[in-house]
Amino acid sequence: MYPTLGDLLHHPWGADLPVGTHGFFVLVGVLAAGLVFVHEARRRGQTDERILYVVMGALVGGAIFMRLGTWLQHVDLRQNASFAEQWLYGNRSILGGLVGAWLGVHVAKRVTGYRARTGDLFAPAVALGMAVGRIGCLLTEQPGTPTGHGWGITLDAGAAARTGSPAGVPLHPSFVYEIAFHLAAFAVIWWWLRHRSLPPGESFVWYVAAYAVFRFLVEFVRGNDVAWEGLTRPQLFLLATIPLVLARIAWQVKRGAYRDAMVPTGPTADELVA
Repeated sequence: MYPTLGDLLHHPWGADLPVGTHGFFVLVGVLAAGLVFVHEARRRGQTDERILYVVMGALVGGAIFMRLGTWLQHVDLRQNASFAEQWLYGNRSILGGLVGAWLGVHVAKRVTGYRARTGDLFAPAVALGMAVGRIGCLLTEQPGTPTGHGWGITLDAGAAARTGSPAGVPLHPSFVYEIAFHLAAFAVIWWWLRHRSLPPGESFVWYVAAYAVFRFLVEFVRGNDVAWEGLTRPQLFLLATIPLVLARIAWQVKRGAYRDAMVPTGPTADELVA
């Protein structure tokens, strides 16, 4: 049976908190991402006050597209939920949220006239925030498809009914796979990639490309509804977007942008003072 927030916090008052388990971890993930973003902005000297509007654009765009990313599920528009129903009760889409955040950043930059690249600030922040936020998904959503073996997450009848999963059958812990991916991505970005001689903003492009490929593969054990030819809707979306991201990286390789990628950069002024 999945724990409540009160069970997770091990406090007698926890069960009375008006906060859902999923929402709690999403909030913690956003806070963790915010701390990493601020640290990186200061380390890189990007302290222009307009950066706050860029962050707001990312949050607003991400929130809107996360909620509306699963809206158009049917070709016949009459079969889809109304706008109000989707906003109030619709499923959330991480992929939609990432697209919305990207659009929100670009709109905010255009409005404020901020020209500096911000991908290197968002890359470690988003990776850590996703890792934390996915804990909420692990504790409240369908874990994955049956493993076919004796290992995996096994749900009792109550938890299975709440998540739409089979009871008493070991299931793939697909969200554990994703948490591990984002933690590994954060480690690579934080301790290695951010100290390489990459063009501004490219660490985020690499992170998005890696996550897109990983997400396409993990969808096979996620348990989402199959939409076409054995593929889920997220996989169909990724089939259209992965080539675009990889083509951008290939274009950068061709023009020699990554020629010095293996060369470590020197310490910043703040790091020398510390």
